[in-house]
Amino acid sequence: MGLKEKIDQDFKEAFKGRNESQLSVLRMLLAALKNKEVEKRTKLSKSEPIEKLEELSRLSEEEVIEVLSSEIKKRREASDQYKKGDRMELAEKEEGEIKILAVYMPEQMSEEKVAQLVSETIKETGASSPKDMGRLMGVLMPKVKGKVDGSVVGRIVKEQLGG
Repeated sequence: MGLKEKIDQDFKEAFKGRNESQLSVLRMLLAALKNKEVEKRTKLSKSEPIEKLEELSRLSEEEVIEVLSSEIKKRREASDQYKKGDRMELAEKEEGEIKILAVYMPEQMSEEKVAQLVSETIKETGASSPKDMGRLMGVLMPKVKGKVDGSVVGRIVKEQLGG
C-alpha cells in the first residue's frame, strides 16, 4: 500500500471513530495532495493525450512526501509565530497537527548523519567558503529530501563552511 492510500485509509478510520483532530488534519492533507495532482494534471495536459492524464497525474511517493513536508513546515512556522505572539493554545494545536502528520514521514536522519553527508558533499563539490553554499545545497538537498528539515541542513552547512 502506498503512502497516499495509507493516509486515505487512516482518514476513513478517523471518520468512523469520530477522531475530530486527526480527521481535520488528514482532510487538509488530502486536499493539499489533491491540489498537487490537479496542478500536475494541468501541466501535463499541455503535452500529453487526455486518455493518459489520470494515470500520469498520480503522485509518486516522493511527491506525497514533498506535500507532507510542506504541510509540516507551514505548521512549524505558524507555531513559531503563535509562540512569539504569546498564543500558546494555538501553538500547541499546530504542534499536535505536526505530530499527526509526522507519522507519515520517512524516518528522519540524525544530525550526525547529516553532518557526515555534508562533509562528503563538500569534498565532492569542492566547496570551500560560504559563497559556495548555494551550489552545495543544490547537490545536497535532493539526497536528504523528506528525511530532514532544510533549516537543519542549512545550519550544518554554515557550520562546516565557516559561515
